[in-house]
Amino acid sequence: MSTSADHFDRLYAADPDPWRYASSEYERAKYARTLEAIGPHPGLALEVGCSIGVFTSMLAPRCDHLDAIDLSSAAVDHARRRNRGVSWVRIERMDITSSLPPGPFDLIVCSEVLYYLGGEVLDRTIARLTAVLAPGGRLISVNWRGSSADMLSDALSVDAAITRADRLRRVEAATERDYLLGVWERD
Repeated sequence: MSTSADHFDRLYAADPDPWRYASSEYERAKYARTLEAIGPHPGLALEVGCSIGVFTSMLAPRCDHLDAIDLSSAAVDHARRRNRGVSWVRIERMDITSSLPPGPFDLIVCSEVLYYLGGEVLDRTIARLTAVLAPGGRLISVNWRGSSADMLSDALSVDAAITRADRLRRVEAATERDYLLGVWERD
């Protein structure tokens, strides 16, 4: 199970920044904490669920190349405008349940996106993300601790699913008031 692209396109049609990525104090604090968890220069990176590209623009200067993907065509259009002129960033519409850029990536960031997947789809997607992660590469997952009708998993379920995945070992965990942040490395 996964939340549909049409659902997200409707949200962006109603409001070009439905989660206030560009203006929320919550988002600013979460972005700073996520950047802190990235570690040394990641080289090749993948941002899953880039939305309108706010975090993309913060992550890009740290990378040699950044693939940023989102399920929503409207979000991808906004992200491309926000990050135009940054030649080492490629932003594409992609459904992570069926395709991913080939990698291998030194870093994969999944911020507030994996909880839109549930059950076997979540497990298969985590396995696919692990497959495009380079040995020694980091997977960072950040998940809001609240709930909404369009979420198919909660933060703890996503964290547990990644922890169960083959070839990944947790190297950092942070429980904040509003979100969980986990960092795993591939063997």
